[in-house]
Formats: sequence, structure tokens, C-alpha cells
Amino acid sequence: MTLVQLKYAIVVAGSKSLNDAAKELFISQPSLSAAIHSLEDELGFDVFTRSKTGICVTTKGAEFIGYAKSVVEQYDLLDAKYISKINRKKTFSVSMQHYTFAVKAFVEVVKQYGMDEFEFEVHETKTHEVIDNVRNNKSEIGILYVNEFNEHVLKKLFKEYNLVFTPILECSIYAYIWKGHPLANKKEITLDELDEYPCLGFDQGEHNSFYFAEEVLSTYQYKQFIRANDRATLLNLMVGLNGYTLCSGIICEEFNGSDYCAVKLKSDEKMTIGYISRKDAIISEIGKKYIEEIEKYKDKAMA
Repeated sequence: MTLVQLKYAIVVAGSKSLNDAAKELFISQPSLSAAIHSLEDELGFDVFTRSKTGICVTTKGAEFIGYAKSVVEQYDLLDAKYISKINRKKTFSVSMQHYTFAVKAFVEVVKQYGMDEFEFEVHETKTHEVIDNVRNNKSEIGILYVNEFNEHVLKKLFKEYNLVFTPILECSIYAYIWKGHPLANKKEITLDELDEYPCLGFDQGEHNSFYFAEEVLSTYQYKQFIRANDRATLLNLMVGLNGYTLCSGIICEEFNGSDYCAVKLKSDEKMTIGYISRKDAIISEIGKKYIEEIEKYKDKAMA
């Protein structure tokens, strides 16, 4: 296995066909095909499947491409520092479920490290994509939650993908609503009281299983339920329809504004928010700093 083969595989994974990849690499298509076949023979499994419509990455291939990217990126850093002596920027990427406080922690890290030496990526996205991004080395860290309902399925998936989950915050469950909501002034609220209002949740795309829901109590038979793709839309629906979502209760007024509040749900249900990382990876210094920023919300977690 050579570095050139790894680079070829990465380019092919991002292309629609071997022909397109060959053009990008400035080599002939037969030469590229031979290099990929040689790599697959050495690995003992197919990285790609070929068909008349093009080429796509296999499940095992996606995992391999993630590691290949990590190896190539590390080599490029070594090359830039010790061989070419180019001031190449380091990268830090994090993926997360829709948590404003996790975005705020990311902002604090960017402020502390600055962008002269670092390139940053933040992906606020679907649960399964958070997992895939860490698995495939697109993100170093993924922020999500587990509870008694989903932890068996998610932790089985983490094990299969060679990921590890580390708890950070334990929270009780709160209804997140706007301050003009008829129930906003209550100290505690029940699901029966919320039944006449629409529950709001994040769409999980093709992985729209209860186990991947970002909202706890996902199997409850809600009378009204609306799914949306982003946090801004959910906030608009809270105001326009007196909707609510179930959350950790951690408020971040700096980003969402002061028009919203969290009311304790009358339930013994708990959620544990933590981070996933690759089992064989060492968390970078900037990654540790990001986790420290998340840990600052322990006192704000309304457990």
C-alpha cells in the first residue's frame, strides 16, 4: 500500500466515475483502475462497487477512506513543516446534534485559537450523520445524547464503527417554548398539558428511526408533531404555532435570543450528552479545549 494509492482512492471516492477521477489526477483511466484494483487486492475487500451508472464507496470502503484521509492529512502536515516548509494550517472539525451551547463552545474555541493557524468546520446535522462524520474522519468529535431508550442501539453502532462515547452532561427533560406560550409561566409541565400544542422535532432523513431522534420520549404518541430541518425554523414554529420541543434545558440566549424559556417536564427521564470519537484516535489539544468548553455547561445543565 502506497501513499499514492491512498490519494487515488480518496479522489475516486469524491468522484462520480473513474474517468472523472482520472482526469482530476491527470492519469489514464486504465492506470487508475489498475492502481485501485491492486489496493483492493492487498486489502482483501472492495473499496468501491462499479456499475454502468458509475462508482460508489462500499460500507467497509467508507471506513477505509476515512483512515486514508487521516494518513494523507498527517503526511501533508509533515511535508509542509519539514520538507516543503510551507506554513500549512491545521484543521479542526466537530459535528453535533442541534445544540446551541455546542455551537457556542465552538465559537469560544475559534476565538481562543484564531484562524491564522487553523481551519475550522462545524456541522450541525442529523444524528446518523454526526456518527458517520466521526467514523469517516470528517470530524474529530461528535456531540450527541444517549438515554435508556436509545443507548443499546447507538452503543452497538459505536462499537461496530470503532467509536467510543464519553459522557459530559446529565440532564433532566425540559419543554423548550417561547415566552408568549400559554404554559410559559408554569414551574413544571406534563405531557398531557402539552398535548394540545404541536411537538417539534428534527427530521432525520432516511434514518428517521425512534433511536436516532434528537428529542427524548420519541415513542410517545403525540397528537400533533411537526418535523423541520433546522433550528431557526423550529424557533419560528414555536412562536407561530405555540409549538414546543423537548430538550436538555440548557439555555443560550446569546444565540437564540431572550424570547424563549425551558420549563421542567414532569418525568423521571434523563439524557446524557457526550462526545463520540474514534477509538484509536488521540484527541488533539484543540479538541480537548472544545470538550472543556462543553464541560462548562455542567452547572447550567438542569439535572
